[in-house]
Amino acid sequence: TMRCIHLSAGGRLLAAAVLALTAPAAAHAQSAAPAADAARFTAADVFELEYAADPQISPDGRTVVFVRSSLDAMRDGTRRALWSVGAGGGEPRALTDGTRDASNPRWSPDGTRLAYVQSDGEGGSELRIRWMDTGESALLARLTESPSALTWSPDGTRIAFTMFVPDDPEAPMASLPRKPRGAEWAPPATVIERTRYRADGQGYLRPGASHVFVIPAEGGTPRQLTSGPYDHSGPLSWTPSGDAILLTSMARSTDPDVDPLNSEVFRLSPADGALEQLTDRYGPDQAPAVSPDGRRIAYLGFDDHLQGYQVTRLWLMDADGSNPRALTASLDRSVDAFRWSGDGRSLLIQYDSEGNTKIARVDLDGRVRELFGDVGGLSLGRPYSGGQFSATGDGVVAFTLSRPDHPADVALWDGRAVRRLTRLNDDLLGHRALARVESFWVESSFDGRRVQGWIATPPDFDPSRRYPLLLEIHGGPFANYGDRFAAEIQLYAAAGYVVVYTNPRGSTSYGEAFGNLIHHAYPGHDYDDLMSAVDAVVARGYVDEDNLFVTGGSGGGVLTSWIVGKTDRFRAAVVQKPVINWYSFVLYSDNPGFFYKYWFPGPPWEHEAHYMARSPISLVGNVTTPTMLITGEADYRTPIAETEQYYAALRIRGVESAMVRIPEASHGIARRPSHLLAKVEHVLAWFDRYRTAPRPVSDGAGGER
Repeated sequence: TMRCIHLSAGGRLLAAAVLALTAPAAAHAQSAAPAADAARFTAADVFELEYAADPQISPDGRTVVFVRSSLDAMRDGTRRALWSVGAGGGEPRALTDGTRDASNPRWSPDGTRLAYVQSDGEGGSELRIRWMDTGESALLARLTESPSALTWSPDGTRIAFTMFVPDDPEAPMASLPRKPRGAEWAPPATVIERTRYRADGQGYLRPGASHVFVIPAEGGTPRQLTSGPYDHSGPLSWTPSGDAILLTSMARSTDPDVDPLNSEVFRLSPADGALEQLTDRYGPDQAPAVSPDGRRIAYLGFDDHLQGYQVTRLWLMDADGSNPRALTASLDRSVDAFRWSGDGRSLLIQYDSEGNTKIARVDLDGRVRELFGDVGGLSLGRPYSGGQFSATGDGVVAFTLSRPDHPADVALWDGRAVRRLTRLNDDLLGHRALARVESFWVESSFDGRRVQGWIATPPDFDPSRRYPLLLEIHGGPFANYGDRFAAEIQLYAAAGYVVVYTNPRGSTSYGEAFGNLIHHAYPGHDYDDLMSAVDAVVARGYVDEDNLFVTGGSGGGVLTSWIVGKTDRFRAAVVQKPVINWYSFVLYSDNPGFFYKYWFPGPPWEHEAHYMARSPISLVGNVTTPTMLITGEADYRTPIAETEQYYAALRIRGVESAMVRIPEASHGIARRPSHLLAKVEHVLAWFDRYRTAPRPVSDGAGGER
C-alpha cells in the first residue's frame, strides 16, 4: 500500500520539512538518539507514520520524485502525494497538494515533464502531466478505471499504459416473469461460469480484462491496442524505434484460471495492434525490457516444475525471441526487478538474501556483484520484504531505504556510497524509545540446518531481568522477514515482550533448496526450526519460561495452530487468518487453480489422507493452550470458514478460546490502520489475560535477585 501526506497536517508537515534539511546519514545510521525520557511507541503513533514509495530519479540524476504516503486517522486509510527531493539532499518539496491521491510518477525521456495518475475525487482517475520547469500541470485524460504501468515512448510524444476494460453486460441466463409495478423483489441471481470468480482484496471479480492503451503526450483520446479475454500487463517497454511495445500476457493455449502462472512475453505494434508471442515455455515469462540498442530483451521467469517455491531468474533473449538464456543462473535467489544500464552492457537487479533486500549489478556474461542492501520499508505492519528502485543510465540508483528504526525513506547510491535523502519520521520516531533488533542464527533440532532469526527487545531492556517472550511467525509461507521496520513488532516490544521472529525452512531469500524443504510437507519440520529458535533465546537467560506466547498470520496462523497441537509450552496463542483444513481451503480460497497442484500432489479427493495429515484440525484433540482466532470477514485467501471450523472444534473440546472477526477486512488485515491496531490490541489483550508475574532470576548462588 502507498500513502501520501495531506498539506493540512500542519505542524507535523513543517517539522518533517525542517528535519529533512539535516545532513544526510549513512545507510545503517540510527536516527538521532531519543531523549532519556522518550515515550514508547504507541498504537496512536501508527496513524502518524509516513513512508516513501516508487522513487523515480530524473534522467540527469539531479532530482528524485517519490510518492509520500501517510496514514489518515479521519478516513481510516491512506493519502498519497507526489514530492521531490534533490539528489544532493535538502528540503523535500510537494508537487501535488494531497487533497487527491497521486501515484505512478514517470519522467519523460528528456526529463522536462512528469506523467502521473491522480484521483478525480469521484471514483475515477486522471492521467496528468506536469512541466518540471514551470510547475504547470494539465489533464491528459479522465478515466473511469485506474491506469497503471505508465511508459513514455522514446521520443516523448506518446504514453502507453494498461487499464482494466469491463465486458459488456450479458443477457441473463434465465428470465423471470415481469415484476408488478411497485413490487420489491429480491436482488437478481448472480451466474458464475469462471473457475476463479473472486480475489482477496477485490471481492467478486467483474468480467473483463486489462488492456494496453496509448495516448498522445499532449492529450487526447486514449486508443485501446489490445482486446479479448486475456489480461495484458506491465511493466511495458518500448523498442528504441518506437514501433513496438513489449508486454506480458497469458499463454493463449491455456485457461489462466487453471494455469495461473503460464504467461508469455509479447511484442505489440502500436500501429495496428498486432501481437507476436516471443516466448513459449511452460511457466511465467514476464516484465520484459528492451536493451538500449534494441538487440536484446531481458525478462523474468522460470521453468515451471509445479514446486511450492521456484526461483525467478533474470533471462535474456535476442530481440526476435531466439536464444533465451538464464543470466542469473549462478545466483540462487529470486530476482524481483531489474533495470538496464545506459550502455546495455549490464543490468541492475533487486533480490532478497538472508532477510535483507539487495541491489546488485549483473554483466551480460552472468557475473553478479552486490552493490548495497537495506532496500525496503513498504510493509508498515510486519517486517516483510518489498522495496523499489529506479536508476539513471549511468547507474545512479534511487531506492526506498529501511532499517528497524524507520519505514521507507528515499536514498541514493551514487556508485560509491549510500546517502539518505529524507527523514520522514524523525519528528515522530526521533522522540520515541524503540525496540532494538538483533539478528541471530540457530541450528534446527531436526537436522542441524542453520535458521536465521531476529530478537526485538523492549526499550528499557535489562538482561538481568526476565521478560515474557512472544514468537511472531510470518506468513506465505514462501516469504521472508528481516531487519526492517515493523509497527506490530515495535508495539509488542513496547508492551514489554521480547519478540522473536524467524525465517524457518520454506522461507525465501535462502535459495531454492531451502524454500522447497516444505514442498508437499507443510507444516512439518519448520515446527522444529521455530522451537529451536525459542530454545536459543530462552537459553540467554532473560526470558521467563512460564510466559511464552505465540502468534502469526496466514502461513503463520497455520504454524501457530500446528504448534499448539504439538506442545503446551505456550501460555496462550493467537491464530490469525489460518488454514485449518487443507481440503476445504484449496476448494474455497480465491485461487482454486493454483494451490492443489503447487502445494499438494493433486486434488484433495485423490489424496485425502495426505491433506488431513497436514491439516491443523487433525491435531485439535491435543490442544490445551488458550487460543484466540482473528480473521477478516472479507478474507477470500484463507476464508473465515477456516477460522470458524477451528473455533467450533476448540469450543467442543472445552479449550479456552475466542474468535475475533474484523468487519470488511480482507486477508491483508493491516491495509486499514484501525484494523492493524485492532489486530495488535486484541493479541495483547489475550496474552495479558494469561501473562503472569515473571519468575525471580537466580543470583547464581542459590538465591534470588
